[in-house]
Amino acid sequence: MDQKAACVIGWPVEHSRSPLIHTYWLRQLGLAADYRREAVPPESLANFVAHLTERGYVGANVTVPHKEAVLPLSTPDALAEAVGAANTLWFDGAVLRATNTDVEGFVASLDAAAPDWASRVQAALVLGAGGAARAITFGLLQRGLSHIHVVNRSFDRAALMRTRFGERVVPAAWDQRDDLLAGAGMLVNTTTLGMAGQGGLDIDLSRLGSRAIVADIVYSPLITPLLADARARGLTAVDGLGMLLHQAAGAFAHFFGTRPQVTADLRALVEADLIGV
Repeated sequence: MDQKAACVIGWPVEHSRSPLIHTYWLRQLGLAADYRREAVPPESLANFVAHLTERGYVGANVTVPHKEAVLPLSTPDALAEAVGAANTLWFDGAVLRATNTDVEGFVASLDAAAPDWASRVQAALVLGAGGAARAITFGLLQRGLSHIHVVNRSFDRAALMRTRFGERVVPAAWDQRDDLLAGAGMLVNTTTLGMAGQGGLDIDLSRLGSRAIVADIVYSPLITPLLADARARGLTAVDGLGMLLHQAAGAFAHFFGTRPQVTADLRALVEADLIGV
């Protein structure tokens, strides 16, 4: 192919700022390559992934709702296998490999926004049980949290998290979310609730302690109602943009062979693009 290209695969995918981020790095590094959005419905995913090369792609980011579905379509590494979801596909010769850079992305965003978080948080409440929730739960367990409640509308999916990650993960029903806040040093929303065009997240943050951290992986809008509520209460609020930027750096390295830096200038560029959303 004349020019390398990568893409982000999702359904929907119009909201993704990944093209803005990767294009910034490509221009900064002087690489002759391209990055695009690809709206791929679930029923077309297998065919699309099977023909990535023919479409001109050296790799792809994977977003909702495809992070789990791409595993059997690729050769996942140990991290993707452990998490049970992948967000990055790339070619190693003729082999399509998969990994999960959401783990490093979320942890790096916490380290940047709340450097002392690991020393002050022992227990967390995670909302959602999809691919992003798995990556975040895995990352928090790696950093030593002793207890993570996973709350999901489908209790069975939450229960699978305990099966995958062990006894430090405790599944709970969706209507228990307020009651569980009292014992949590961190709340993480991994659902789409609060995203532009989606419904709001109904949760009572008054149950959290004064030193609690509230993280939302939604980044459109940048300040979700959940984060606005957390800030109003004086809690540490961690937006979803940090995770997006840091996970993108790992993916870019697989696609284009060099690891870019997450800088204040890049964050400001994406923040400006999100204004008014």
